[in-house]
Amino acid sequence: MIASDVVLGEDVVIHQPLLVNLYGCRIGDATRIGAFVEIQRGAVVGRACKISSHTFICDGVTIEDGVFVGHGVMFTNDLFPRALAPNGRLQTDADWELVHTRVAAGASIGSNVTIVAGVTIGRGALIGAGAVVTHDVPPFAIVAGVPARILGDVRGDAGEAHPAPGSIS
Repeated sequence: MIASDVVLGEDVVIHQPLLVNLYGCRIGDATRIGAFVEIQRGAVVGRACKISSHTFICDGVTIEDGVFVGHGVMFTNDLFPRALAPNGRLQTDADWELVHTRVAAGASIGSNVTIVAGVTIGRGALIGAGAVVTHDVPPFAIVAGVPARILGDVRGDAGEAHPAPGSIS
């Protein structure tokens, strides 16, 4: 379902529009969105991005231009999620704090990555498949693991990755 309050840029491609859930979000020009993607109200996706299938982008997430998001990537927006308030009643929007997350231009996020609320993924960074990102990722860093740790830098001769100083290569 694509709700009427979604702002779509020009030339956006949504594969299988009946198999996505988009509401209250903004999607930039020439972005491609795969099947089984949910993008919530308040989320922003820049231009020329690729959002692969089975990805969840929640309120509070901003994805800048030219970002690749692999299959099954999960963003979070609450550092202390609970179903019930201290008095035992079901929580409402007033019972939690929205925590913002930013993915800078040109970053790439591998499949099945979880991104904990409140982090910034730097420009051109590369997040390895299956990583759990719990802290900010510097621009152009290569990170992987649980929790994600810096393994190298994407800049270098002919685009080759270079290990970070002191890392095992």
